[in-house]
Amino acid sequence: MGFLSDVLRRNSELEWLFDLDITYETSNRAYLKKMALETCINFIGRTISQSDFRIMNGGKRKLNDWHYLLNVRPNTDQSAADFWQKFIYELIHENEVLVILTDNNDLLIADSFNRVEYAVYPDIFKDVTVKDYTFQRSFRMDEVIYLTYNNEKLTKFMAGMFDDFANLFSRMIEVSLRKNQIRGTVGIDSTQSLTKENQTKLQQFIDKLFTSFRNNSVALVPKLKGFEYEEVASGENNGQSVDELTKLKKSLIDDVANILGIPNALIHGDLSDYETSIKAYVKFCIGPLVKKISDELNAKLIEKKAYLNGSRIEVKGVTEKDLIDHAEAVDKLVASGAFTRNEVRELFGAERSDNPELDEFVITKNYQSAGTVEGGDNE
Repeated sequence: MGFLSDVLRRNSELEWLFDLDITYETSNRAYLKKMALETCINFIGRTISQSDFRIMNGGKRKLNDWHYLLNVRPNTDQSAADFWQKFIYELIHENEVLVILTDNNDLLIADSFNRVEYAVYPDIFKDVTVKDYTFQRSFRMDEVIYLTYNNEKLTKFMAGMFDDFANLFSRMIEVSLRKNQIRGTVGIDSTQSLTKENQTKLQQFIDKLFTSFRNNSVALVPKLKGFEYEEVASGENNGQSVDELTKLKKSLIDDVANILGIPNALIHGDLSDYETSIKAYVKFCIGPLVKKISDELNAKLIEKKAYLNGSRIEVKGVTEKDLIDHAEAVDKLVASGAFTRNEVRELFGAERSDNPELDEFVITKNYQSAGTVEGGDNE
């Protein structure tokens, strides 16, 4: 700074130039991580939120308080769809989720908690906080619904790779912005002394020029005595294209989707291979999640004796095939005598019928009883 200070002392008219703001900070790219995570997690959450939770006893649905809580209104502030979508978000994003039942029979998803683990006794959950309220009591493992996602890959990926992608994405945006950047030089008659008031006015004028160039497709620059503005070409266009920025964002989403088991074509709305993608999505992503949820609900809401006697909580509406699209397959299953009509109803997510004829095996496309002899003369 010694050389520069000497120059400034010899020409005091230049000193105020170094106080002018001629650069502007670029925006933060932290949204990149949130975009990739929420795109994939919310995709799964919207799928699970369409589930139908059925309390079954002897093959028939029971309508009780649990049916209302799981399918209609878990608590005073959330619908069932909102509840299950948040449930999945917490499960995948935080790698665990805790649901408690309050004294008012509301199901609440905990925002934070401390888990105390024991070897031979149920674990205890303390300092359970929902929104701004912290429960003073503790909750035992057998009193709550608690699931873990156990996806170490996603946790490690979030810890490191997102930072690298964010830095690369930020650099590509900066290069892309510089491609068509407006550049110019400002010439000022330094023989005229500038007071503090004039320096402030000049700074305001430069700010107005920058705002005018940035926000308007057409901008006019007034000519002032002692002040000259000249635009300089930004040079050859060798920067990154918008398509490459889009490809980078897509690549990040693809990596997260692969970890979670979502086919890339499905997450991007590519319908060219929709049937194959949806089958893989249901089998490898949604199916295991539904199994986790149904196992936990059966363990916590159904007593062991009742479960062994046929009581179940079934999660339907997501993994079942569409009945209309597979009508021909339904016909073959029944007509071949491989399944009864009630069994086929269960396969496609419908409840069993009370009609005893639907429990009989039939054969041929005329749906006659399997014990009926067809053909020949009756004596």
